[in-house]
Amino acid sequence: MQELTDRSLDYAPDGPRRKRLRQRVYEVIETGHGESLASRIFDAFIVILILLNVAAFIAETVPKLRAEWSREFYYFEFISVAIFTVEYLLRLWTAVEVPYLARTAPWRARLKFAMQPALLIDLIAILPFYLGELIAIDLRVLRTLRLLRFLKLSRYSPAMYTLIRVLSNERRALLGAGLLLSAALLFSATLMYYIEGEAQPEKFGSVPDAAWWAIATLTTVGYGDAVPITPFGKFIGGITMITGLCILALPVAIISTGFAQELQRRDFVVTWSLMSRVPLLARLDAKEAAEIMPLLQAHNLPPNFEVVKKGAPSDALYFIASGKTQTADGERLYGVGDVFGVAAMFDEGVYQDAVITSSKCRLLKLQRDDFYRLASKQPHIASRIRNLASDYSDGA
Repeated sequence: MQELTDRSLDYAPDGPRRKRLRQRVYEVIETGHGESLASRIFDAFIVILILLNVAAFIAETVPKLRAEWSREFYYFEFISVAIFTVEYLLRLWTAVEVPYLARTAPWRARLKFAMQPALLIDLIAILPFYLGELIAIDLRVLRTLRLLRFLKLSRYSPAMYTLIRVLSNERRALLGAGLLLSAALLFSATLMYYIEGEAQPEKFGSVPDAAWWAIATLTTVGYGDAVPITPFGKFIGGITMITGLCILALPVAIISTGFAQELQRRDFVVTWSLMSRVPLLARLDAKEAAEIMPLLQAHNLPPNFEVVKKGAPSDALYFIASGKTQTADGERLYGVGDVFGVAAMFDEGVYQDAVITSSKCRLLKLQRDDFYRLASKQPHIASRIRNLASDYSDGA
């Protein structure tokens, strides 16, 4: 029934017009990222509004400013929430244009899209205002959640988005480091409770009281408001300091290593918005695209840059997400959505001609080794990519 309804909309007089409008809005707010004037204006406006909201929240905590400008702060908050709400609703409305959701029922596509981290952040950023208006109390905790609007910048910052991906990918290792830190905290606090409890009952009279000292010591902050005075207590304190240095080094190493690995694999983050510009990749379903996305390396290249050299061994194929390239002799031109290097890579031959960028380009590169690695794990996906790529074979 839902399918019939969707088809009937396509034949409605305003169906195609509404669809074109939705596609245009989707291009501006989701896939543009500075490629057009409208997307540049939209991105700049949202980024500036987010920064102004963070600045307003900080300024509002100053009693003098809050007393003098309380009405202005409220109006600014009201207008900002209205704009963020419209942005959120527009993203939900255009969810059916996302390639991997295009074959899903509209309501299901929007529900899946709404559950993505970026959309959840958008929702949490506006939710405190509405809850504060509905519940007639000063919900300070909910108001503090307005700072989460700063996380909306991750949509426009590849580096921040990469960091979030690292935290997600390394969550198990970070959880293990957190459990180790919790164990050290518990043992050191318990030992100090038994050792220093009688000598300093006001500071070490219970395990929770001793835990404050343990946190300050393990993190090497050392406020100095609670210190051991017994010889054995000082000895345990020294061991706790050394233990803290070793344990706290673990999450730092985990995050820095993961971040370095992400940066090595790509110059900027490969997202659905980039993949959707390539028809070959847009035709993959969500599961297949999730398998190939980590294998793609994205590159921002300036004009007149030699992407491949004539006669060089073909070790990769290239998808054009934006911009144009051409062969050195100018006989072949490649635009957005085109692929080059297909035949040579699969035949393990050499590039028959050099390929040079005609303008600023965003290319998605798939190494031959990564493709074969994908083929060994998910042969059906690799086979589908090979079959699809054959339609774009350029003989290079």
